[in-house]
Amino acid sequence: MKPSGYHPHHSFFFQQVLFALVLLGLYGCGTAAEQTATTAEVPALPVVQVGTSGMTTWQEFPATLEGKVNIDIRPQVEGYLERIFVDEGAAVRKGQPLFRIDPRSYQEQLSNAKANLMMARANLDKAALEVDRLTPLVQNRVVSEVQLKAARSAWEAARAGVGQAEAGVETAQTNLSRTLITAPVSGYIGRLPYKPGSLVGRAEPQPLTTLSDVGELYAYFSMSEVDFLAFTRQSPGRDLADKIRKAPPVELLLADNQPYAQKGRIEIVSGQFDKTMGAISFRAVFPNGQRLLRSGITGRIRIPTHHDAMVVVPQEATFERQDRIFVFALADSNKVESRPLRILGKSGNYYLVADGLRAGERIVRDGLDRLHDGDVIAPKPVPAGGNAGSLTTSL
Repeated sequence: MKPSGYHPHHSFFFQQVLFALVLLGLYGCGTAAEQTATTAEVPALPVVQVGTSGMTTWQEFPATLEGKVNIDIRPQVEGYLERIFVDEGAAVRKGQPLFRIDPRSYQEQLSNAKANLMMARANLDKAALEVDRLTPLVQNRVVSEVQLKAARSAWEAARAGVGQAEAGVETAQTNLSRTLITAPVSGYIGRLPYKPGSLVGRAEPQPLTTLSDVGELYAYFSMSEVDFLAFTRQSPGRDLADKIRKAPPVELLLADNQPYAQKGRIEIVSGQFDKTMGAISFRAVFPNGQRLLRSGITGRIRIPTHHDAMVVVPQEATFERQDRIFVFALADSNKVESRPLRILGKSGNYYLVADGLRAGERIVRDGLDRLHDGDVIAPKPVPAGGNAGSLTTSL
């Protein structure tokens, strides 16, 4: 039995309403799913704004250090090395004894020279007496003048013999004094290749030692033609000599990558380029009052250049492609585009950018490996970081 008031038309109406509600529910679910999927496809990535900073870049050049004075100590006479008064690496004062060569043969030579001098002086006295004896006899015409001339000639020869003997004594004394070798300057002793008893002389190719005055040290380094031109362009001054005088103090980075406590100055440059090496040589002078440095050690010279305002970017916001460095810059509609950068220097976590970005632009900091040109992101602003500090260009 059908309920009261029932009509077939009413049943059809209810079916149509139920079907519409089901379709609306299905459409709503589909739209939400599509929106969720669309949102998931747009990554939220951290973005930093590019800023500028005044900072200093450093050019680095390999250097070799030498003492202000490096003297090869060589024997001036031949003989057996009798004694060595110093040890390797010892500090010595000017005039301090270093070596002694066996002096006995030279003492004998001096004794013989003195004996020859005595004989020469005796001959001179004898010749002078003969001249004195003959002079009045010639005046009284007792003997001929020829005999007096002969006597005077003998006296001249005797006098020359005395001069020759005196020179022999001086030579023997000089040779004897050279058997004791003293320090010509204050400094430090180098290696001692010879031992007591070794036969040494002027013909030996190797010196007895090398004495270095390291109160100041010279750091020798070379610049390529490109670096030299950059140095001359960036340095103030009318000419090269003026530019070197006005060049800022330079730093010395030692072999352990630690900076030397005192700064130096560029003092000299060679007159021309070495064609074989394609470089020009410089010399920087560093004080070494505490004698902490020695000749022969190596390091790197760091020449500073100050930049008033340059664009800096963190290195984690960059990537490499075909030996070039890029960033993803944020364009219109939050689309990203890759930008090649020309890097002037780097230090720590920052690049100093010469070209490719402008101050105020935004770049993606993380997630670069998932991005391509034209991708859309949801930017998450983050601080750009602190001052980049001093930047270094390693050459």
